[in-house]
Amino acid sequence: MAARAAVLTGLGGYLPPRTVTNDELPRQLDTSDEWIRRRTGIRQRHWAGPGVSTGDLAVEAGHRALRSAALGTGDTVGMVIVATTTPDHPCPATAPDVAARLGLGQAAAFDLAAGCSGFVYALATAAAALTAGHAEHALVIGAETFSTVLDPADRTTAVIFGDGAGAVVLRAGTRDEPGAVLAVDLGADGTGKDFASIPGGGARERSLRPEPNPDDRYLRMRGKEIFTHAVHRMEHSSAAALATVGWHVDEVDHLVGHQANLRILHALARQLGMDRQRVVSHIQQAGNTSAASIPLALADAAARHRFQAHDRLLLTAFGAGLTWGSAALTWPAPTPGRAHP
Repeated sequence: MAARAAVLTGLGGYLPPRTVTNDELPRQLDTSDEWIRRRTGIRQRHWAGPGVSTGDLAVEAGHRALRSAALGTGDTVGMVIVATTTPDHPCPATAPDVAARLGLGQAAAFDLAAGCSGFVYALATAAAALTAGHAEHALVIGAETFSTVLDPADRTTAVIFGDGAGAVVLRAGTRDEPGAVLAVDLGADGTGKDFASIPGGGARERSLRPEPNPDDRYLRMRGKEIFTHAVHRMEHSSAAALATVGWHVDEVDHLVGHQANLRILHALARQLGMDRQRVVSHIQQAGNTSAASIPLALADAAARHRFQAHDRLLLTAFGAGLTWGSAALTWPAPTPGRAHP
C-alpha cells in the first residue's frame, strides 16, 4: 500500500482590480518603463484599494480554491494556514477570521510568517499535518498587501511589489496519486535578517522608543545581496528536494520559482541546468507578491492549460529572514465530478 501523502485538489488566485503600470508609478521614483522591465521583467502590478486588507484577498482566493476542489458535504477542511508578511493586525492572526468568513467552522487556523518563502513553508506544514493524519483537508493561502508597507519614494521596493492572494486545497491521499507532494526542503539563516525587513511595528521598536519612527513602517531591502543569496539558496534547496524524490533536473517539467525578479528566475534556471522554456513566470503581470507569488503563478499557468496530469513540478522560494524552501510534486489529474485545479 502506498504511503500517505498530501495531494493537491484545488487551486485559486485573486488579484485586486486596480492595475498600476510602470508608467503610472510616481514621478519621484526617477525611473521608466524600460528600466523596470530590463531590471525586473515587471510590466505592471496590482494594488489593493482603500479599506481592502490581506484578509479580504485571502478570502477571495480561498473561495476560488475551495470551489475548484468541489468538496462534498462530508468533506471538512481541518486546517487553514495563511502565509503572509502583511497581516491585518499584529494580533490576532488573520487566518482564524479568514476561516470564519469562508464558513469553515472551527478548523485550526494560524498565520505563518516566512517572508517570500511563506507559501512553501505553509505547504510543507500542511502536508506534514495531512500525512500524520491530523486532518483530511487543508487550505493553504499566500496573501499580501505589500502596497501598505512600501515607501513611495524608494525605487528599490516601490517598483517591484504588488498585492494578491493565491490558495491551494490539499487532501490526504497517497504518494502514487497525481498531485501528491513528494518532497520538501526548508532552511533559514537569521544572520541575514537585515537584508529585507520592516524595522518598525514590533516588540523591538516598542522596547526602544515610546514613539515609533514613521519611516520604520516601510519595507527596506538590500537588493544586490538579496539577488546573490536568492539564486544560491534556491539552487541548493531545489537540488535537495530533487535528491529526496529521486528526480534528475531533466525530469522536471516546470520550475515554479518565487516571482521576485525575472532575472533571478532565469539565473536560477541557468544554475540548475534547465532551459528557460520550463520556467513558469507570472511576474510580468503581477510583480512580486511575496508569499502569494507561487500559488498565483500556479493559478495563472493552470488557467492557460500549461500543466498536464502527472507533470513534475519543482517549487522554490527565497525570502526575508533569511528563509528558503522547495517542494517537488506532480500535477493532479481531473477527477470526475470535481473541477481541475
